[in-house]
Amino acid sequence: MNAVGTQERRVVVSGLGFITSIGNDCARVTHNLREQRSGIERFEFLPGHALPVTVAGTIKDFDTSGAQWASWRWPAPYVIPKDILRGLPPHGIHAFCAMEQAILDARLSPAEVGSEETGLFCASAGSPRLLRLSLNQIHASNGERVPPMTAVSTIAGTLNFNLSAHYGVRGAVAGFSSACASTTQALGYGFDEIRLGRQRRVFVVGGEDLGLDSIYGFHGMRALSRNPDPARASRPFDRDRDGFVGTGGAAVILLEEAETAARRGAPCYAEMLGWGQASDGFSPALSAPDGRGLVSAMRNALSFSGVTAAEIDYVNAHATSTPAGDASEAVALRTVFTAAGAHPSVSSTKGLTGHGLSLAGVMETGFCALALSSGFIPGTANLEHPDPACDGLTLPRTSVDRAPRLILKNSSGFGGTNVSIVLRRPER
Repeated sequence: MNAVGTQERRVVVSGLGFITSIGNDCARVTHNLREQRSGIERFEFLPGHALPVTVAGTIKDFDTSGAQWASWRWPAPYVIPKDILRGLPPHGIHAFCAMEQAILDARLSPAEVGSEETGLFCASAGSPRLLRLSLNQIHASNGERVPPMTAVSTIAGTLNFNLSAHYGVRGAVAGFSSACASTTQALGYGFDEIRLGRQRRVFVVGGEDLGLDSIYGFHGMRALSRNPDPARASRPFDRDRDGFVGTGGAAVILLEEAETAARRGAPCYAEMLGWGQASDGFSPALSAPDGRGLVSAMRNALSFSGVTAAEIDYVNAHATSTPAGDASEAVALRTVFTAAGAHPSVSSTKGLTGHGLSLAGVMETGFCALALSSGFIPGTANLEHPDPACDGLTLPRTSVDRAPRLILKNSSGFGGTNVSIVLRRPER
Protein backbone atom coordinates (compact mmCIF):
# COMPACT_ATOMS: atom_id res chain seq x y z
CA MET A 1 0.00 0.00 0.00
CA ASN A 2 1.61 3.22 -1.14
CA ALA A 3 2.57 6.02 1.25
CA VAL A 4 1.15 4.34 4.31
CA GLY A 5 4.11 2.77 6.03
CA THR A 6 3.67 0.85 9.25
CA GLN A 7 1.45 3.32 11.11
CA GLU A 8 -1.75 1.68 12.33
CA ARG A 9 -4.87 3.15 10.78
CA ARG A 10 -8.48 3.50 11.88
CA VAL A 11 -10.85 1.18 10.02
CA VAL A 12 -14.44 2.10 9.17
CA VAL A 13 -17.40 0.53 7.40
CA SER A 14 -17.82 2.79 4.37
CA GLY A 15 -20.11 0.74 2.15
CA LEU A 16 -22.86 -1.87 2.52
CA GLY A 17 -24.83 -4.18 0.22
CA PHE A 18 -27.64 -6.60 1.07
CA ILE A 19 -29.66 -9.25 -0.72
CA THR A 20 -31.34 -10.91 2.25
CA SER A 21 -34.61 -12.38 3.41
CA ILE A 22 -35.51 -9.09 5.14
CA GLY A 23 -34.58 -6.76 2.33
CA ASN A 24 -32.48 -6.09 -0.73
CA ASP A 25 -31.04 -2.69 0.20
CA CYS A 26 -29.96 -0.73 3.28
CA ALA A 27 -33.22 1.17 3.66
CA ARG A 28 -35.46 -1.90 3.59
CA VAL A 29 -33.17 -3.91 5.85
CA THR A 30 -33.02 -1.08 8.39
CA HIS A 31 -36.81 -0.74 8.40
CA ASN A 32 -37.44 -4.46 8.79
CA LEU A 33 -34.84 -4.83 11.55
CA ARG A 34 -36.31 -1.93 13.46
CA GLU A 35 -39.94 -2.98 12.97
CA GLN A 36 -39.23 -6.70 13.46
CA ARG A 37 -40.54 -7.71 10.02
CA SER A 38 -39.59 -11.32 9.36
CA GLY A 39 -38.31 -12.68 6.06
CA ILE A 40 -39.18 -16.30 6.90
CA GLU A 41 -41.88 -17.98 4.82
CA ARG A 42 -43.21 -21.38 3.86
CA PHE A 43 -40.71 -23.04 1.52
CA GLU A 44 -40.64 -26.32 -0.41
CA PHE A 45 -37.17 -27.84 -0.28
CA LEU A 46 -38.30 -30.65 -2.60
CA PRO A 47 -41.41 -29.60 -4.52
CA GLY A 48 -44.10 -32.26 -4.53
CA HIS A 49 -42.73 -34.06 -1.47
CA ALA A 50 -43.89 -33.64 2.12
CA LEU A 51 -40.66 -33.07 4.04
CA PRO A 52 -40.55 -32.32 7.77
CA VAL A 53 -38.74 -28.97 7.25
CA THR A 54 -41.08 -26.49 5.59
CA VAL A 55 -39.86 -22.93 6.20
CA ALA A 56 -36.89 -20.78 5.16
CA GLY A 57 -35.71 -17.19 4.98
CA THR A 58 -36.56 -16.58 1.34
CA ILE A 59 -35.02 -14.06 -1.06
CA LYS A 60 -37.62 -11.87 -2.75
CA ASP A 61 -37.57 -10.46 -6.30
CA PHE A 62 -35.01 -13.02 -7.50
CA ASP A 63 -35.58 -16.39 -9.18
CA THR A 64 -32.59 -18.71 -9.35
CA SER A 65 -34.60 -21.93 -9.13
CA GLY A 66 -33.87 -23.06 -12.69
CA ALA A 67 -31.13 -25.52 -13.53
CA GLN A 68 -29.53 -23.15 -16.06
CA TRP A 69 -28.38 -19.56 -15.61
CA ALA A 70 -30.30 -18.51 -18.72
CA SER A 71 -33.57 -18.96 -16.80
CA TRP A 72 -32.54 -16.96 -13.72
CA ARG A 73 -34.17 -13.61 -13.06
CA TRP A 74 -33.20 -10.59 -10.96
CA PRO A 75 -34.50 -7.02 -10.51
CA ALA A 76 -34.23 -4.65 -13.45
CA PRO A 77 -31.70 -2.15 -12.03
CA TYR A 78 -28.94 -4.76 -12.15
CA VAL A 79 -27.16 -5.69 -15.37
CA ILE A 80 -25.09 -8.87 -15.18
CA PRO A 81 -22.90 -9.52 -18.24
CA LYS A 82 -23.19 -12.97 -19.77
CA ASP A 83 -19.46 -13.59 -19.49
CA ILE A 84 -19.68 -13.47 -15.70
CA LEU A 85 -23.17 -14.95 -15.48
CA ARG A 86 -21.98 -18.24 -16.99
CA GLY A 87 -19.59 -18.80 -14.09
CA LEU A 88 -21.85 -17.74 -11.22
CA PRO A 89 -23.75 -19.98 -8.80
CA PRO A 90 -27.24 -18.88 -7.69
CA HIS A 91 -25.86 -17.01 -4.68
CA GLY A 92 -23.31 -15.41 -6.98
CA ILE A 93 -26.18 -13.45 -8.54
CA HIS A 94 -27.02 -12.14 -5.08
CA ALA A 95 -23.37 -11.37 -4.31
CA PHE A 96 -22.95 -9.47 -7.58
CA CYS A 97 -25.98 -7.29 -6.82
CA ALA A 98 -24.87 -6.69 -3.21
CA MET A 99 -21.41 -5.76 -4.49
CA GLU A 100 -22.93 -3.24 -6.90
CA GLN A 101 -24.80 -1.69 -3.98
CA ALA A 102 -21.68 -1.44 -1.81
CA ILE A 103 -19.59 0.15 -4.56
CA LEU A 104 -22.28 2.74 -5.24
CA ASP A 105 -22.84 3.34 -1.53
CA ALA A 106 -19.12 3.93 -0.94
CA ARG A 107 -18.81 6.23 -3.98
CA LEU A 108 -15.93 4.24 -5.41
CA SER A 109 -14.75 4.64 -8.98
CA PRO A 110 -13.92 1.58 -11.13
CA ALA A 111 -10.24 2.55 -10.89
CA GLU A 112 -10.39 2.52 -7.08
CA VAL A 113 -12.16 -0.86 -7.01
CA GLY A 114 -9.55 -2.29 -9.39
CA SER A 115 -6.61 -0.77 -7.54
CA GLU A 116 -3.79 -2.76 -5.97
CA GLU A 117 -4.86 -1.06 -2.73
CA THR A 118 -8.25 -2.84 -2.77
CA GLY A 119 -8.68 -6.38 -1.47
CA LEU A 120 -11.51 -8.90 -1.67
CA PHE A 121 -12.20 -11.54 1.00
CA CYS A 122 -15.10 -13.94 0.36
CA ALA A 123 -16.84 -16.95 1.82
CA SER A 124 -19.49 -19.40 0.66
CA ALA A 125 -19.93 -23.15 0.57
CA GLY A 126 -20.01 -23.09 -3.20
CA SER A 127 -23.09 -24.44 -4.93
CA PRO A 128 -23.95 -28.03 -4.04
CA ARG A 129 -26.99 -27.88 -6.34
CA LEU A 130 -25.00 -26.89 -9.42
CA LEU A 131 -22.36 -29.45 -8.49
CA ARG A 132 -24.98 -32.21 -8.24
CA LEU A 133 -26.49 -31.25 -11.59
CA SER A 134 -23.09 -31.13 -13.25
CA LEU A 135 -21.98 -34.47 -11.80
CA ASN A 136 -25.26 -36.07 -12.84
CA GLN A 137 -24.65 -34.88 -16.40
CA ILE A 138 -21.09 -36.20 -16.36
CA HIS A 139 -22.17 -39.62 -15.09
CA ALA A 140 -25.18 -39.85 -17.42
CA SER A 141 -22.94 -39.16 -20.42
CA ASN A 142 -20.18 -41.51 -19.24
CA GLY A 143 -17.88 -38.54 -18.98
CA GLU A 144 -18.56 -37.25 -22.48
CA ARG A 145 -20.37 -34.10 -21.37
CA VAL A 146 -18.69 -31.90 -18.78
CA PRO A 147 -20.20 -28.45 -18.26
CA PRO A 148 -17.24 -26.12 -18.89
CA MET A 149 -17.80 -23.82 -15.90
CA THR A 150 -18.46 -26.58 -13.35
CA ALA A 151 -15.40 -25.90 -11.21
CA VAL A 152 -15.66 -22.12 -11.35
CA SER A 153 -19.35 -22.01 -10.42
CA THR A 154 -19.60 -24.78 -7.84
CA ILE A 155 -16.63 -24.84 -5.48
CA ALA A 156 -16.10 -22.77 -2.36
CA GLY A 157 -13.89 -20.17 -4.08
CA THR A 158 -16.52 -19.23 -6.66
CA LEU A 159 -17.12 -15.73 -5.29
CA ASN A 160 -13.39 -14.99 -5.19
CA PHE A 161 -12.91 -16.11 -8.78
CA ASN A 162 -15.86 -14.35 -10.32
CA LEU A 163 -15.95 -11.06 -8.43
CA SER A 164 -12.21 -10.39 -8.52
CA ALA A 165 -12.11 -11.02 -12.27
CA HIS A 166 -15.18 -8.96 -13.10
CA TYR A 167 -14.18 -5.95 -11.00
CA GLY A 168 -10.48 -6.18 -11.82
CA VAL A 169 -9.47 -6.42 -8.16
CA ARG A 170 -5.65 -6.47 -8.00
CA GLY A 171 -5.10 -6.35 -4.25
CA ALA A 172 -5.27 -9.27 -1.84
CA VAL A 173 -7.94 -11.84 -2.73
CA ALA A 174 -8.70 -14.70 -0.34
CA GLY A 175 -11.40 -17.19 0.54
CA PHE A 176 -12.42 -18.28 4.04
CA SER A 177 -13.81 -21.66 5.02
CA SER A 178 -14.65 -21.73 8.73
CA ALA A 179 -18.32 -22.63 8.34
CA CYS A 180 -20.61 -20.15 10.09
CA ALA A 181 -17.68 -18.06 11.37
CA SER A 182 -16.19 -17.57 7.89
CA THR A 183 -17.16 -14.02 7.00
CA THR A 184 -16.64 -12.70 10.53
CA GLN A 185 -13.15 -14.14 10.35
CA ALA A 186 -12.76 -12.49 6.93
CA LEU A 187 -13.72 -9.16 8.50
CA GLY A 188 -11.04 -9.68 11.12
CA TYR A 189 -8.30 -10.39 8.61
CA GLY A 190 -9.51 -7.53 6.40
CA PHE A 191 -9.24 -5.24 9.43
CA ASP A 192 -5.65 -6.40 9.98
CA GLU A 193 -4.71 -5.80 6.35
CA ILE A 194 -5.83 -2.18 6.61
CA ARG A 195 -4.41 -1.53 10.08
CA LEU A 196 -1.02 -2.85 8.99
CA GLY A 197 -1.01 -0.74 5.84
CA ARG A 198 -1.16 -3.62 3.40
CA GLN A 199 -4.45 -2.52 1.83
CA ARG A 200 -6.40 0.70 1.82
CA ARG A 201 -9.75 -1.06 1.64
CA VAL A 202 -11.14 -4.62 1.67
CA PHE A 203 -14.50 -5.87 0.43
CA VAL A 204 -15.84 -8.73 2.55
CA VAL A 205 -18.47 -10.78 0.73
CA GLY A 206 -20.59 -13.68 1.92
CA GLY A 207 -23.20 -15.65 0.02
CA GLU A 208 -25.06 -18.95 0.18
CA ASP A 209 -27.57 -20.81 -1.96
CA LEU A 210 -30.96 -21.54 -0.43
CA GLY A 211 -32.21 -24.99 -1.29
CA LEU A 212 -32.25 -28.70 -0.56
CA ASP A 213 -28.61 -29.33 -1.43
CA SER A 214 -27.23 -26.48 0.68
CA ILE A 215 -29.50 -26.58 3.72
CA TYR A 216 -31.26 -29.89 4.11
CA GLY A 217 -28.18 -31.86 5.12
CA PHE A 218 -28.41 -30.20 8.53
CA HIS A 219 -31.69 -32.03 9.07
CA GLY A 220 -29.69 -35.24 9.50
CA MET A 221 -28.01 -33.62 12.52
CA ARG A 222 -31.40 -32.58 13.92
CA ALA A 223 -30.23 -29.00 13.58
CA LEU A 224 -33.16 -27.69 11.47
CA SER A 225 -36.46 -26.56 12.94
CA ARG A 226 -39.48 -28.71 12.12
CA ASN A 227 -41.86 -26.01 13.26
CA PRO A 228 -44.15 -25.28 10.27
CA ASP A 229 -45.09 -21.80 11.49
CA PRO A 230 -42.87 -19.14 9.84
CA ALA A 231 -43.62 -16.77 12.71
CA ARG A 232 -42.34 -19.16 15.38
CA ALA A 233 -39.82 -21.54 13.79
CA SER A 234 -36.68 -19.47 14.34
CA ARG A 235 -36.62 -18.56 18.04
CA PRO A 236 -33.10 -17.94 19.37
CA PHE A 237 -32.64 -18.31 23.13
CA ASP A 238 -36.23 -19.54 23.56
CA ARG A 239 -36.87 -22.49 25.85
CA ASP A 240 -38.89 -24.24 23.12
CA ARG A 241 -36.53 -23.75 20.15
CA ASP A 242 -35.97 -26.88 18.07
CA GLY A 243 -33.39 -25.88 15.46
CA PHE A 244 -32.43 -23.21 12.99
CA VAL A 245 -34.20 -21.97 9.86
CA GLY A 246 -32.02 -21.79 6.75
CA THR A 247 -31.61 -18.78 4.51
CA GLY A 248 -29.46 -17.68 1.59
CA GLY A 249 -28.60 -14.51 -0.30
CA ALA A 250 -25.53 -12.32 0.04
CA ALA A 251 -24.11 -9.36 1.90
CA VAL A 252 -21.10 -7.09 1.36
CA ILE A 253 -19.21 -4.85 3.76
CA LEU A 254 -16.50 -2.47 2.63
CA LEU A 255 -13.87 -1.94 5.31
CA GLU A 256 -11.71 1.08 4.60
CA GLU A 257 -9.00 3.23 6.10
CA ALA A 258 -10.91 6.08 7.74
CA GLU A 259 -9.06 9.05 6.22
CA THR A 260 -9.32 7.65 2.71
CA ALA A 261 -13.07 7.13 3.07
CA ALA A 262 -13.57 10.61 4.54
CA ARG A 263 -11.64 12.33 1.73
CA ARG A 264 -13.93 10.68 -0.80
CA GLY A 265 -17.07 11.69 1.09
CA ALA A 266 -18.06 8.07 1.70
CA PRO A 267 -20.52 7.22 4.47
CA CYS A 268 -19.23 6.03 7.83
CA TYR A 269 -21.61 3.49 9.32
CA ALA A 270 -19.30 2.28 12.07
CA GLU A 271 -15.71 2.04 13.16
CA MET A 272 -14.24 -1.41 13.72
CA LEU A 273 -12.04 -1.32 16.81
CA GLY A 274 -10.74 -4.87 16.86
CA TRP A 275 -11.47 -8.55 16.89
CA GLY A 276 -10.55 -11.82 18.57
CA GLN A 277 -10.79 -15.51 17.82
CA ALA A 278 -10.37 -18.81 19.64
CA SER A 279 -11.34 -22.45 19.25
CA ASP A 280 -13.22 -24.80 21.55
CA GLY A 281 -11.03 -27.82 20.85
CA PHE A 282 -14.08 -29.92 21.68
CA SER A 283 -16.15 -31.33 18.79
CA PRO A 284 -16.28 -31.14 15.00
CA ALA A 285 -19.95 -30.18 15.12
CA LEU A 286 -21.05 -29.08 18.61
CA SER A 287 -20.09 -26.02 20.63
CA ALA A 288 -18.40 -26.68 23.97
CA PRO A 289 -21.15 -26.61 26.64
CA ASP A 290 -19.11 -24.23 28.79
CA GLY A 291 -18.63 -21.84 25.86
CA ARG A 292 -14.90 -21.71 26.52
CA GLY A 293 -13.78 -20.84 22.99
CA LEU A 294 -16.31 -18.05 22.65
CA VAL A 295 -15.35 -16.72 26.09
CA SER A 296 -11.75 -16.43 24.90
CA ALA A 297 -12.75 -14.89 21.56
CA MET A 298 -14.87 -12.22 23.26
CA ARG A 299 -12.18 -11.42 25.81
CA ASN A 300 -9.55 -11.21 23.07
CA ALA A 301 -11.74 -8.83 21.07
CA LEU A 302 -12.43 -6.62 24.06
CA SER A 303 -8.78 -6.53 25.08
CA PHE A 304 -7.49 -5.69 21.62
CA SER A 305 -10.13 -3.01 21.20
CA GLY A 306 -9.24 -1.39 24.52
CA VAL A 307 -12.76 -1.59 25.94
CA THR A 308 -14.27 -3.37 28.93
CA ALA A 309 -17.28 -5.64 29.14
CA ALA A 310 -19.13 -2.88 31.01
CA GLU A 311 -18.74 -0.50 28.05
CA ILE A 312 -20.53 -2.77 25.54
CA ASP A 313 -24.09 -1.59 24.94
CA TYR A 314 -25.28 -4.40 22.68
CA VAL A 315 -24.19 -7.92 21.75
CA ASN A 316 -25.37 -9.32 18.43
CA ALA A 317 -25.28 -13.00 19.30
CA HIS A 318 -24.56 -15.85 16.92
CA ALA A 319 -27.52 -17.76 18.46
CA THR A 320 -29.00 -19.79 15.61
CA SER A 321 -31.96 -21.29 17.51
CA THR A 322 -30.40 -24.71 18.09
CA PRO A 323 -30.76 -26.12 21.62
CA ALA A 324 -27.06 -26.82 22.23
CA GLY A 325 -25.56 -23.83 20.42
CA ASP A 326 -27.70 -21.16 22.05
CA ALA A 327 -27.14 -22.61 25.51
CA SER A 328 -23.38 -22.64 25.02
CA GLU A 329 -23.38 -19.02 23.88
CA ALA A 330 -25.60 -18.00 26.81
CA VAL A 331 -23.11 -19.54 29.23
CA ALA A 332 -20.25 -17.71 27.50
CA LEU A 333 -22.09 -14.39 27.62
CA ARG A 334 -22.83 -14.80 31.32
CA THR A 335 -19.17 -15.61 31.95
CA VAL A 336 -17.86 -12.54 30.14
CA PHE A 337 -20.57 -10.03 30.99
CA THR A 338 -22.93 -11.02 33.80
CA ALA A 339 -20.19 -12.32 36.06
CA ALA A 340 -18.39 -8.98 35.62
CA GLY A 341 -21.52 -7.01 36.51
CA ALA A 342 -22.13 -5.96 32.91
CA HIS A 343 -25.59 -6.14 31.36
CA PRO A 344 -25.57 -5.21 27.67
CA SER A 345 -28.65 -5.87 25.57
CA VAL A 346 -28.28 -9.22 23.79
CA SER A 347 -30.24 -10.35 20.75
CA SER A 348 -30.03 -12.59 17.71
CA THR A 349 -31.40 -11.23 14.46
CA LYS A 350 -31.72 -14.79 13.12
CA GLY A 351 -35.23 -14.79 14.55
CA LEU A 352 -36.07 -12.52 11.59
CA THR A 353 -33.74 -13.75 8.86
CA GLY A 354 -32.97 -17.38 9.53
CA HIS A 355 -29.37 -18.62 9.59
CA GLY A 356 -27.19 -17.79 6.58
CA LEU A 357 -24.29 -20.15 7.42
CA SER A 358 -21.05 -18.55 6.15
CA LEU A 359 -23.06 -15.51 5.05
CA ALA A 360 -24.33 -14.87 8.59
CA GLY A 361 -21.31 -13.02 9.98
CA VAL A 362 -21.00 -10.31 7.33
CA MET A 363 -24.78 -9.95 7.04
CA GLU A 364 -25.25 -9.48 10.79
CA THR A 365 -22.22 -7.22 11.13
CA GLY A 366 -23.89 -5.11 8.46
CA PHE A 367 -27.02 -5.09 10.63
CA CYS A 368 -24.89 -3.87 13.54
CA ALA A 369 -23.47 -1.08 11.39
CA LEU A 370 -27.00 0.00 10.50
CA ALA A 371 -28.02 -0.11 14.16
CA LEU A 372 -25.06 2.09 15.12
CA SER A 373 -25.64 4.63 12.39
CA SER A 374 -29.44 4.70 12.76
CA GLY A 375 -29.55 4.59 16.55
CA PHE A 376 -31.42 1.49 17.68
CA ILE A 377 -30.91 -1.98 19.15
CA PRO A 378 -32.58 -4.91 17.33
CA GLY A 379 -34.66 -7.31 19.40
CA THR A 380 -34.92 -11.10 19.23
CA ALA A 381 -38.05 -12.05 17.31
CA ASN A 382 -40.20 -14.94 18.56
CA LEU A 383 -38.63 -15.01 22.03
CA GLU A 384 -41.46 -15.97 24.38
CA HIS A 385 -39.92 -18.05 27.16
CA PRO A 386 -36.17 -17.44 27.62
CA ASP A 387 -34.09 -20.55 28.27
CA PRO A 388 -33.01 -20.76 31.93
CA ALA A 389 -29.43 -20.79 30.60
CA CYS A 390 -30.01 -17.10 29.78
CA ASP A 391 -30.70 -16.08 33.39
CA GLY A 392 -29.00 -12.75 34.05
CA LEU A 393 -28.88 -11.71 30.38
CA THR A 394 -30.82 -8.69 29.11
CA LEU A 395 -32.80 -10.01 26.13
CA PRO A 396 -34.99 -7.38 24.45
CA ARG A 397 -37.79 -9.02 22.50
CA THR A 398 -38.53 -5.97 20.36
CA SER A 399 -36.25 -3.27 19.04
CA VAL A 400 -35.04 -0.70 21.56
CA ASP A 401 -35.08 2.95 20.51
CA ARG A 402 -31.70 3.68 22.04
CA ALA A 403 -28.46 4.48 20.23
CA PRO A 404 -25.70 2.02 21.14
CA ARG A 405 -22.13 3.31 21.26
CA LEU A 406 -20.28 -0.02 21.31
CA ILE A 407 -21.38 -3.35 19.85
CA LEU A 408 -19.79 -6.78 20.13
CA LYS A 409 -20.68 -9.28 17.38
CA ASN A 410 -20.24 -13.06 17.83
CA SER A 411 -19.96 -15.87 15.29
CA SER A 412 -19.28 -19.57 15.83
CA GLY A 413 -18.69 -22.36 13.35
CA PHE A 414 -18.08 -26.08 13.04
CA GLY A 415 -14.95 -27.30 14.76
CA GLY A 416 -15.47 -24.78 17.55
CA THR A 417 -14.25 -21.76 15.58
CA ASN A 418 -15.29 -18.60 17.43
CA VAL A 419 -14.85 -15.01 16.28
CA SER A 420 -15.88 -11.74 17.96
CA ILE A 421 -15.54 -8.20 16.69
CA VAL A 422 -16.09 -4.80 18.31
CA LEU A 423 -17.73 -1.89 16.50
CA ARG A 424 -18.12 1.72 17.64
CA ARG A 425 -20.70 4.32 16.65
CA PRO A 426 -19.21 6.70 14.09
CA GLU A 427 -18.06 10.07 15.32
CA ARG A 428 -20.18 12.88 13.95
